[in-house]
Formats: sequence, structure tokens, C-alpha cells
Amino acid sequence: MNNTVNQKSFLTTIIIISTLGGLLFGYDTGVINGALPFMSESLGLTSLTEGIVASSLLFGAALGAVFGGRLSDYNGRRTNIIYLALLFFFATIGCTLAPNVTVMAIFRFLLGLAVGGASVTVPTYLAEMSPVERRGRMVTQNELMIVTGQLSAFVVNAILGNVMSDNEHVWRYMLAVAAIPAIFLFFGMLRMPESPRWLVLKGKQEKAIYVLRLVREENQAKKELKEIRDSFANVSGMKKATLKDLGVPWIRRIVFIGIGIAVVQQITGVNSIMYYGTEILRDAGFQTQAALVANIANGLISVIAVGVGIYLLGKVRRRPMLIVGLCGTTSALLLIGIFSNILAGSTALPYVVLSLTVTFLAFMQGAVAPVTWLLLAEIFPLQLRGLGMGISVFCLWIANFLIGLSFPVLLEKIGLSITFFVFAILGCIAIAFVKKFLPETKGRSLEELERYFRSYKDSGHGKDTDQLTAK
Repeated sequence: MNNTVNQKSFLTTIIIISTLGGLLFGYDTGVINGALPFMSESLGLTSLTEGIVASSLLFGAALGAVFGGRLSDYNGRRTNIIYLALLFFFATIGCTLAPNVTVMAIFRFLLGLAVGGASVTVPTYLAEMSPVERRGRMVTQNELMIVTGQLSAFVVNAILGNVMSDNEHVWRYMLAVAAIPAIFLFFGMLRMPESPRWLVLKGKQEKAIYVLRLVREENQAKKELKEIRDSFANVSGMKKATLKDLGVPWIRRIVFIGIGIAVVQQITGVNSIMYYGTEILRDAGFQTQAALVANIANGLISVIAVGVGIYLLGKVRRRPMLIVGLCGTTSALLLIGIFSNILAGSTALPYVVLSLTVTFLAFMQGAVAPVTWLLLAEIFPLQLRGLGMGISVFCLWIANFLIGLSFPVLLEKIGLSITFFVFAILGCIAIAFVKKFLPETKGRSLEELERYFRSYKDSGHGKDTDQLTAK
């Protein structure tokens, strides 16, 4: 009994320590939201350089996501997270001390490499350390920590922005806070074990069984070690897909859908709110200090909605959940555009915009975001998963980068109302894409989905999708 309690306690410690990578992911992407107004005055930013400062992290994250998985295969999951913690720390210090836009963009790019690396390495580590019965809960803890990191950034921004509003370097303190969890992540991971699956991959069987015994009962540890070895034996003889295989129609189609799912998540404009929420609320009429406090509501609803979304994934089919989520986000964007026009200059406008951004995030984080990542994990057959996930996640970050770069320019050139009309139009395109191309995956094995894609006929897509959904 005591051994079981100790194993559960150690698993909890693994979750807390490793998901500090997710917390840093969230904090570093969210802190720019409140730091940017003060940074703009201190560094003399234009709308374009604001976009560069915010989006340079995202471009780095795109590259970090592509290479992070390969580096964790080479170095080990644990070792890779330790290196990422160091990169988080030194890039944070570089951003904090940046004397100009160029230096800031360089260190934000390096910070992005850490964010992208963490986005693929931490979930992999959690999945490989967890027992099968706790895997779903353990892996989704990282998603929860990401939005918790963003909420933490919004709270820190609000506190420092109000207490130190007269200090032109207040944004440096906002950025510097991220160094603290980076330190805890580094020293915490030094005491964590390596993934048993990676150890088996490298032929270190004795170390693998030792790690498994730390988090499993003896019989379960031996059984799982055998399953891991058998799994690697099967996969080692399997030919993995390469870019050349995109010439095969059914493979090209799955990758096309994967890219589409990834881009759909981003063209909702979610990260325009997560990165520029304070700017949006200021543009609507709030003073900077009030906007910082009001923006906490966006972070809070994100945390709550992710919890609801994780619950709904086990109850609701993927396709309708995604469509309902997109209808909700698109409606909120459309209403922001309408009311920004009708109530321009009104004292009610900032409160209306705040309520609509909260509504938007409830649909986004409660339906669209969790379904996106689950679908990307489900649609690719085993031999195609590395290629498909790599391309899809890269496109997700690039779309994120382009929106992050262009949003402040759009806000300045065409105004709040028209900018959100543009996102509403993109939302309608996203809904049309999902309805036309996305099959239902809930309750379908990877083999069934592969057969569906292999037998796909352009002229009969709608029929095939409906049949698959109805089965």
C-alpha cells in the first residue's frame, strides 16, 4: 500500500515539475499582452515593430517545434527539457535587459525556440512516463498549465502595471518573472528519471525497468517493458513516410487535412486576443491600468474552459464539437466588429468588447483548441505520424506568427471594427472547411481511418464522411 502511495506521489511530482515547461510556454506567450504598451513607450515601437516583437517568439516556436522532437529523440526527453529550461532562463534574461528592438527580437526568437521545443517534448515525456489508465489526465495537465501560465502572466501584468505604472521599465520586471519557473524546471528535472521508452530505444533495458518500478507495480513494470520492446520491434520494421510520399493521393489528403485543422485553429484570431488583449481593450476605451485588470478575465475563462473542454472530449463527437466551437468564436468576432462600429466612443464599448472576448475564449478554449490537438493525434496512421504532425504543427506556428505580426498593423490601419470583421470572414471559411473535409474520428481506430482515406473519392467525399460519422 505504501509503495503504491509513493508511486502516485512520485507521478504527481513528475507532472508538477515537467509541466513547468507548459507554464513557461503560457507565461512567455501571454506576458507580451501587458508588457507591450509600456515597452512601446520605452523602446519607441511602431505598430510594425510591435508585431515583430510579439511574433518573433512565434517564428522561433515554429522551428523549435520542428527540431524539438528530433532533439528529444537524440538527447532523451528529460535531458532535452533540462536544456530547454536553460534556454528559457537565458532568453528571458536577454529579453529583460534588451536595450533596443533588434536585441529584443533576437532574444524573443530564442525564447520561441524554447517554447516550441517544450510544446512537443513535455507532452511526449508525460505520455511516456504515465500508466495507461492515467495517460489522458497526465498529458492534458500540460494544456491546463499553458493557460494557467497565460493567466499568471495577465495577473502579474495587472499588479505590476498598476503598482509601477510610473516606472518606464516596468515591462522588464514583467518579463523577468519568467526566470523563476525556469530555475525550478531546471533543478527539478535534474531529479526526474528519463523516459523508459527512450531508454529501451537506446538499448538501456536495466535502466528502463528501474524507472518503471518507480512508477508502476512490479508485475505491471515487467509487462510494460515487454510491451515497449515488442512495440519497438514492430515499428523498427515499418517504413516511415517521407516528403516523397506526399505524391500518394491518400497521404497527401491526410496531411492536407492536418494542415487545415492547424490553420483553422489560428485563423479564429485567438492569439490576437491572447497577445494583444490589453491593446484591444485600450482601443475599445479602457485606460491602460484598467485594461490590464480587465484582461485577467480572459485568462480566467481560458483556464475554466480548458477544464470543461477536457471533460467534453470524452462525451461529445469531435466534428460537431469543433463546428459548434467555431460558430461560437465567429459569432463573437462578428459582434465585436458590429458593436465597435455602433458604440464607437461610447463608455459601454469597452465592457461590451470585454464580455465578447470572454465569450470568444469560452468557445475557443472549451471546444476548438482541445479538439484541434486531439484530431491531429488521431488522423495520422503510425507510419505517417512523424511527418504529418511535424508539417501540421509547423504550419500552425507559422499561421500564428503571421497573425501575430499583422494584427497590430491591421489595428492601426483599418481599426478595431474592420479587423474583427476580417477574422469573422476567416471564421466562416474555417467552418466551411471543417464541414466539407473533416471526417468524424471518435470511436474510429487508426486503421479504420486509414482505410477511409485510402478509399476516398473526390466525387463522393460528403457521402463518405457521413457514412464514417454514422458508423
